[in-house]
Amino acid sequence: MDAKAEAEQKKAEEPKKFSISLESIQDYEFRVKFDPTQIPDIVIDEPIPLGHDKGPDPARLLASAVGGCLSASLLFCARKLRLDVRGVHTDVTVTHTRNEKGRLRIGKIDVEIDPTIGEPDEGKLQRCLDLYEDFCVVTQSVRKGLDVSVNVKKNS
Repeated sequence: MDAKAEAEQKKAEEPKKFSISLESIQDYEFRVKFDPTQIPDIVIDEPIPLGHDKGPDPARLLASAVGGCLSASLLFCARKLRLDVRGVHTDVTVTHTRNEKGRLRIGKIDVEIDPTIGEPDEGKLQRCLDLYEDFCVVTQSVRKGLDVSVNVKKNS
């Protein structure tokens, strides 16, 4: 392997990272900045009575991330196999549960994807259905659990 190929392989193996930042606005409302992209800031907030419902709460963002990733993965697969995808509609339902300490948790996420495909090739469609979930970064990460590291800075 030549030096250029080795450098490209090494770069491909490096972990990919991105960063976001959150800044408190008022009460439980935060501005989310997607650094350093051109994506506009969004506001997140907790639902009433804790917050003011000025934006989606983190659970809704997680639901949209799971649903969006699964939808995009299915669409990517279908397009790769040249299926005539005319649209995709996805419904995501989140069920809250309580853990053994009585703390509220997301217990389940149900996703229903309804692609509109003109003259579907059943073989190609089945191939997508067999493969697409494995390529959904968000869903597979949530299913397997994540390593979440938290550090709270103390004022000195």
